[in-house]
Amino acid sequence: AQARAGIISTVEVLKVMEAFVNEPNYTVWSDLSCNLGILATLLSHTDFYEDIQAFVRDVFSPIGERLGWDPKPGEGHLDALLRGLVLGKLGKAGHKATLEEARRRFKEHVEGKHILSADLRSPVYVTVLKHGDSSTLDTMLKLHKQADMQEEKNRIERVLGAISQPELIQKVLTFALSEEVRPQDTVSVIGGVAGGSKQGRKAAWKFLRDNWEELYNRYQGGFLISRLIKV
Repeated sequence: AQARAGIISTVEVLKVMEAFVNEPNYTVWSDLSCNLGILATLLSHTDFYEDIQAFVRDVFSPIGERLGWDPKPGEGHLDALLRGLVLGKLGKAGHKATLEEARRRFKEHVEGKHILSADLRSPVYVTVLKHGDSSTLDTMLKLHKQADMQEEKNRIERVLGAISQPELIQKVLTFALSEEVRPQDTVSVIGGVAGGSKQGRKAAWKFLRDNWEELYNRYQGGFLISRLIKV
């Protein structure tokens, strides 16, 4: 809060964050993740963006290695949440070992050889999409179409915006307004694009303006339109 107010240097905050490498608590990591996400967004228009990604990899990799990919006996619900948070953070930041393992598990999941547990799906999806191409996106849209449960459809909708290439970002935004997505879930897809990358933010803002009439008429000034503007 002090750094955001300009009272202390952000460098001081980063030094404090480094002290949490041995922290086991999910709530603390969730807070660190959120604040690093805000910093990454602010730095996405500068030369320091790669540096902050490297910092994320450094801070999160020890806890990632400790937790591993598979649940251990006697683990609680918060450990599962922490694993998903940490692996997703490392994957998005381009941590090599996490990316390779996520791709391997995603391939097995798609082929039906080894279905991903529910708590690992979001981090794996977001990792492969962030560093994926058009075939990755097509596979994800196919999974969306085949999903029996709305929960799985929503999970996929929230992460589609992680894709990086401009033409694929446009494809995701077009998908957001298609009949494949329930009107109440369109906001999640557009919000995911806006939060996914610098390119996504610009594209989502342009998309909102270009389709404002349709979106406004669809939500009639309800809470979803205000959420859309906020994201």
